[in-house]
Amino acid sequence: MSVAPEQQPAPPPARPARVLDLALRVAGGVVAVWAGVLAAVLDLLFATWAWEVVKGRPGGAVKAVVGTSLAVGGIAAVVMLTILVGWFAHVAVGMRWAAALPALPWFLVIVAGGIRTAEGDLALSGDNVLGLGLVVAGAITFAVLGFRQLVVPPNAAH
Repeated sequence: MSVAPEQQPAPPPARPARVLDLALRVAGGVVAVWAGVLAAVLDLLFATWAWEVVKGRPGGAVKAVVGTSLAVGGIAAVVMLTILVGWFAHVAVGMRWAAALPALPWFLVIVAGGIRTAEGDLALSGDNVLGLGLVVAGAITFAVLGFRQLVVPPNAAH
């Protein structure tokens, strides 16, 4: 009867390596939070600009084509940007809950975009159908990323 040789567990990394790893993970988390803020600001800017472009067009087929093109392109861009930011957060922090780091500030900025300022400015109005579609696409994408990170076993995620 043969017995496989017992493998020795790898020694824990040296203290400076652990400190450096922790510092890099914290820095990655901070970058992920700011990436979430930037993504939300870009989403709001695009939604406002695109809606003004659509409203400024004369009616008919041209308005429909421009509106549809901006909606499809904008939603695809929001989904891709959200996936990229969520992926970066997960890789940089290395934790399953890391997708929440960019998602929380993203939601806060989006909500703030729907609140009228003292001057009367409003980044995301209720009649901006394109903007509402972009917000829904981003929210659903963040929800799917977070759910996927929590459900997929840790070994399968890498």
